Parts: sequence; C-alpha cells; structure tokens
Amino acid sequence: MSKKFNWLLVFVFALPFAAKAQNTLHPTSSEYEYPTDPKVAEKLEEWRDQKFGILIHWGIYAVPGIVESWSINNEDWINRKDTTQSYENYKKWYFGLSDKFNPQAFDPSQWTDAAAKAGMKYVVFTTKHHDGFNMYDTQFSDYKISNGPFKKNPKADVANYVFEAFREKDMMIGAYYSKPDWHSQYYWWDYRATPDRNVNYDIRKHPWRWSQYVQFTHNQLNEITTNYGDIDILWLDGGWVRPKSTVNEEVLSWGAPIPDFDQQIDMPKVAEIVRKNQEGILIVDRTVHGPFENYRTPEQGIPSEMSSDPWESCITLGGAWGYVPNDKFKPSRKVIHLLIEIVAKGGNLLLGVGPTADGLFLPEQVSRLEEIGKWLEVNGAGIYDTRAIETFQDGKLYFTKGKANEMYALMPLEEGSTLGETISWALNPPEKGSKITLLGETKSLKWKTENGKTVVYIPKSLQEKLANSPAIVLSYESE
Repeated sequence: MSKKFNWLLVFVFALPFAAKAQNTLHPTSSEYEYPTDPKVAEKLEEWRDQKFGILIHWGIYAVPGIVESWSINNEDWINRKDTTQSYENYKKWYFGLSDKFNPQAFDPSQWTDAAAKAGMKYVVFTTKHHDGFNMYDTQFSDYKISNGPFKKNPKADVANYVFEAFREKDMMIGAYYSKPDWHSQYYWWDYRATPDRNVNYDIRKHPWRWSQYVQFTHNQLNEITTNYGDIDILWLDGGWVRPKSTVNEEVLSWGAPIPDFDQQIDMPKVAEIVRKNQEGILIVDRTVHGPFENYRTPEQGIPSEMSSDPWESCITLGGAWGYVPNDKFKPSRKVIHLLIEIVAKGGNLLLGVGPTADGLFLPEQVSRLEEIGKWLEVNGAGIYDTRAIETFQDGKLYFTKGKANEMYALMPLEEGSTLGETISWALNPPEKGSKITLLGETKSLKWKTENGKTVVYIPKSLQEKLANSPAIVLSYESE
C-alpha cells in the first residue's frame, strides 16, 4: 500500500523558547509505505488501537533544567544564557553534567502509575539523546548513567527498570534512540570543529571513521533489542542522518544545514538486526520517508487533514520535552481536545512528560495526567480501538468509528461553556431506529432527523451534570 498525502501542520499552541529551540518542527508530506512484513503490519495495527502514549525525555539536561542536547549545537539559532563563555568551554560544562546526575529518588513505578491513570497505552523512553549520554548500561560507551555517581544504585541500568515497570502495566514498549551522537569521536571528532548538528568531517575522506560510527550504532541497537526484553517500537530521531538521495524540498525547508555527501547508518542492516532480535518490531526512522518509517511523527502540531495512513503527533505537556523549572503545563481540558482531534484525523497522541533530575514527575504533571484519565475512563470507547473516517468533522463535532458498526460523535467543550437543549449534525447520520446514548449514561436520548440533520435532545439534568466536562461523546449505530 502506497499513496501520497499532503498535510499542513496546525500548531496547537504558542511555543515557548524551550520548545522552539529544538528547531525540529517538521512539515509532514510525501509518500508513505505500508509495511509488507505481515508481523510488522500486525504490530502496527495493534499500535494504532492504543491511541495515547507517553514520551519520556530524561538525561543529564535535567540537572540544570535546560533543553535537551541542543544547546551544545553551534548553529546560528542557538542562544545560550551566558554570552561570555566560549563554545568549547560550554560543551565541556554540558558533557560534565554526567558527574552530577545522581537521581536517587528514581522511581519508575511513579511514572507508570501516573501513565496508567492517564489512560496511556504505550511508552517511548529515551535510551540516548543527541548528546550521546546513554540511559542504559551500554557496553560500547563509558558515557552512561551506569558509569557515574548513580552506578552503585541497584537501578543504575535505568532503561531496564523503566521498560519492566511499563510492561507490568501491560503497555507497549518503545525505545527512543538518537542516530547522531555528539559525544562520539566517530561522529563529532575532536580533531575538527563542530559547526552544526551534522558529522563534522567529510565521510568521503575518512571512510574508516564513519564505518566505525555505523558499526557503533549497529552494536548499540543490537544491545537494546537483545538485552531489554520485548520491544515493540524503535523510535529513531535525528532525521538529518540520512542518505543524500532522500534530501528533498521538505528536508531543505527545515532550515538545517545539509552536507553534500551521504550521512547514513545503513537502515536495511539496522532493520535486519533489530527484527532478528524482535520479530515484528516497528521502526520509526523519523522524517526519512520510505520502508523504515512505519508511521509518521508530526511534532508539536496536528495535521490539518485526516489520513488513513498511520501517524502520531508528539506534543509536550509543558513547553519543553525534558524538565525545566517553572514550566507551564497545558490544562487537562486542552490535552483532551488535542487527543480528540488527533484520533478523529487518524492519529495517536504521544504526550511528552519530563521527569526531574531526581527521577520523579512533578505533582502538577501527575494531577494533569489523572484528570485526563478520569475523562477517558468514561469516554474511552470513542477513542481506543477506533479508526478515522473521511467525514471526520461536522462543525464542533468530531467523529470516530469502532470496529463494528458503532459511531462516536465527540464534542469538545470550552471552559465555562454549557450544553444546549439540542446537539445537531448533518454528516454521519444514525441508522434508522438506532439508540443514541451519552457515554457514561445508561438512558438513551431522544432524537429525530430534521431538514437533513440529526437532532439530539439533551435533558436539563444532563446539561447541568456535564456543565464542567471537557468533552462529551455520543454513541450510536451508523448507517
């Protein structure tokens, strides 16, 4: 299955600097290739049923509470607070944060309890971000959580405990892995300056060094998919590490520097390695369209159109992916509205939540997640295990379809708004004689067809009961 679609991203909020600074708000367009391996296709459809996941960025950047990795990049758009410190000294300071990262309060059960209460069904955890600091006990680098002040802690192999904790909640497991590694001498070689995010030497002149980097990457991905139990998703970030032949107008529109040579890690070999270890594992080679991008990942925004191809919006709960002090978190109502729109358009929501340097979610993060979960406990049937339809929206109403004949009409409600005496829509009419019910209620609602519209009557008692609800969901059988 292969078809073209073009999406414009609708940005869902005004991004503060911490989120803007990553310069990774990729447009989403071009072709998608549905996987031909039946095991991968089966896993993909299972993942599409989940609808709601958590993305956890955690690393040395949590110690000072700054944006992950990007501040050691030397591109023009990067701004650092201290304008008197040289770039090289800043890099030394940043890389040296590994000596201060000692999360003695690290408690993955707190994360999993919060995610489960939120109604989340899968996790994507950063095993390594672009700065090269490994959050698992890799044997191919000393730059890792298990080699610093935390090394004597029983939970020093952090990723292992994170994955096990989420498995205990019966969630799908995703491993985030950065293709670039700015700490590796095979990627950012100290012999050369580091002018931008790319490999800092000409691969054509130093083929041995690059071959060492490719082998290093393969070794680490083999470790992750061998030593850490069942992994459902390999979520590869750093889309500028790609074959030159895949650089197109879309890539150039990012504004990132692009070298005039191949910068690839042999993705066919990567797929061979990880699928030998984990049959059917999904590979998400972000923004590199083709057979190794099993689903699309628009970032910090929602496509303006519906797509039947699999995709996932990754959006932060606050303003940054990782922990930053005094971050402002979205109201649970806002997240629920995002989830409704994303699911109605055919996608999943991967919500970014960053733990503190101590290894805990903040109370405000936990309370937001609990509020989302309380709504999903009642209304989850209109979200989970559904698929999008072409007529996904009619005015304020969004629609999803269950796997049988059930249809759901989802209506986001703004704070302070009230339900009227009727709700009406023209598209997706109920089957004649169908019962229309409000999820969470037992009695069916009165309805009629009038002037080509479905008109549903809302009793006064329900109007009052649902006055503060972030959204309601109507269930009925479709024609």
